[in-house]
Amino acid sequence: MAGEISLLDKFGIDIGYKTTVSKTVTETDIAMFAGVSSDFNPVHMNEEYAKKTFFGTRIAHGVISMGLLSAAGTQLPGVTILLSMSAKFLKPTHIGDTITAVGEIAAVRKDKNIVTMKTKCTNQKGEVTLEGETVLKLFEEPELTKYYPKKQ
Repeated sequence: MAGEISLLDKFGIDIGYKTTVSKTVTETDIAMFAGVSSDFNPVHMNEEYAKKTFFGTRIAHGVISMGLLSAAGTQLPGVTILLSMSAKFLKPTHIGDTITAVGEIAAVRKDKNIVTMKTKCTNQKGEVTLEGETVLKLFEEPELTKYYPKKQ
């Protein structure tokens, strides 16, 4: 509507806005993800098997890092809904790696409250393990959230 401020303007969201989430990937994370997804690939689950692969040891499911990028998107104000995500895996994530997922807004559609984030994950050594793009749609938070705060 004419004269109405966009939700992105209301939230102060524009190109260059960044969000970040970090997590150390544990044995439990891998086991829980395998249980939820039914992805029991032995390169994730069996050290003896993984030792014989070109990785030389077990690796985490790549989608765990993508999940951290999804979590980084939820750091935006309001309610965020994932529309699409793409990823290029550059290095494996190992048990004990601390992954930092960063999303930086590269494009905005203020008329649709949609943002496109360039995304990447790095490990504790500063190595980029994943690069990609995430598209999110933002909505106002429902009134109920004043009783159950999303972000602190």
